[in-house]
This record gives sequence, C-alpha cells and structure tokens, in this order.
Amino acid sequence: MLAYPIDLTPDDNGTFLVTCPDLPEVTSFGDTEAEALRVAKGAISEALASRLSGFEDIPRPSQGLRRAAVPLQLQIKVLLFWALSDAGKSRADLVRDLGWHRPQVDRLFDPNHATRLEQYDAAFAALGQAPGFALETAA
Repeated sequence: MLAYPIDLTPDDNGTFLVTCPDLPEVTSFGDTEAEALRVAKGAISEALASRLSGFEDIPRPSQGLRRAAVPLQLQIKVLLFWALSDAGKSRADLVRDLGWHRPQVDRLFDPNHATRLEQYDAAFAALGQAPGFALETAA
C-alpha cells in the first residue's frame, strides 16, 4: 500500500493542522483528529494528481507514525510513473515500446482517467516489471 506520512498539529482553536513532510504543498486542517486524517488523504491525492498531471517528480514516501493511504487507482499510476523513471525512459519511449498512440500512454498517468488493468499490465511489462497486489490491514 502506498501511504505518505502526515503530521497533525493541534492549534489554539481546537482544530488540527495537516501537513505532509514529503509533499510540502499539502496543508489542510480538520475540526477533529478523525476529520484531519480524512482530509489528509484527499490533500495527498490532490498533490499527487497535480504532480502526475505536470509529469513532475513524485517523492517516495518516507516513514512516519501517522500515514495516509493513496487510493488504489492513483497508487498504480504513481507506481508506473516511478517504474518509467527508474527505467530511465520517457513517455515517448513507452509509446514506441507499446506501439500505442501518445494519448493512450498519457491516459495511463492521467489521475482523472480510470485506466483498465490490462493496459497497466502491458505498460509495466514494457518496462520489465510485473505489478502485484497485496492486502494489508487498513490504518
């Protein structure tokens, strides 16, 4: 499971400031600790979606006591982004390797597009990777 560390800081108003050390653009708040945790998931998802849309660097999550999980579809897109980067390849290379049109490859990374699993399988295979799936206890 892809989960980023979060910091919850109580303020003088009784609310909780939410930040993420790995994603400095993540700043939000919640009226309760439970709400702050829920808001953190959304804020982290938005930050990752923004970075994917701009094809900007996405840091790997560091360790932390509290963590916010990323939705599964977004996790797969981030993992593919990292696999592409680790392989030293560009989206243009992936277009050539897959024999697809550029918009098809771009949709693999589009946070607003519900990509079919078999397309991910093909993209990971083109990068010499085999995605897996594991269940973990929810936080």
